[in-house]
Amino acid sequence: MRHQISQRKLQRNSSQRSALLRSLITSFLEKERITTTLAKAKTVRPLAEKMITLGRTNSLHARRRALQVIYKSDVAKKLFDDIGPRFSERPGGYTRIIKMGPRAGDGAEMAILEMVGSEFKKKTKKKDKVAEAKKAAAKR
Repeated sequence: MRHQISQRKLQRNSSQRSALLRSLITSFLEKERITTTLAKAKTVRPLAEKMITLGRTNSLHARRRALQVIYKSDVAKKLFDDIGPRFSERPGGYTRIIKMGPRAGDGAEMAILEMVGSEFKKKTKKKDKVAEAKKAAAKR
C-alpha cells in the first residue's frame, strides 16, 4: 500500500530524479516561469517554494543550503538579491501552476509553473515602439 508516500518517482532512479529536480528549480528561479509536465510541476513546486523561503533569510547558512540545490551561483545570487526581498512580506504561496492541456506528441498533461507577481507581459514589437514614439512626439 502507498500510505503517506508523497514523493513522485517520475520513472527515474533517485540520482536522475534529484538531478532533474535540481535543474528544474535552477531554471525556474532563473527565468521565473517554466513550461513542463504537470507531474514535474507539482513535484518541483514545494521545493522551489522552500528555496524562495531560504532567499528571504539572507544569511551565510541559507546561501550554503541553497547552493546545495541550485546549480548556478548567479541564480543563487538572484535568489537572495531579487527574489527573496520581493517576497519578504508574503507568508507563502510564491508560485502558481497553470494547466495547459495535453502535449501534441505523447499526450502528457502540460503546465506552466510561474512565480506570483511575474505574470506574462506581452512583448512589444519594434514597429509598435516606433509608433508609440511618434505619437508621443506628436503630442508635444
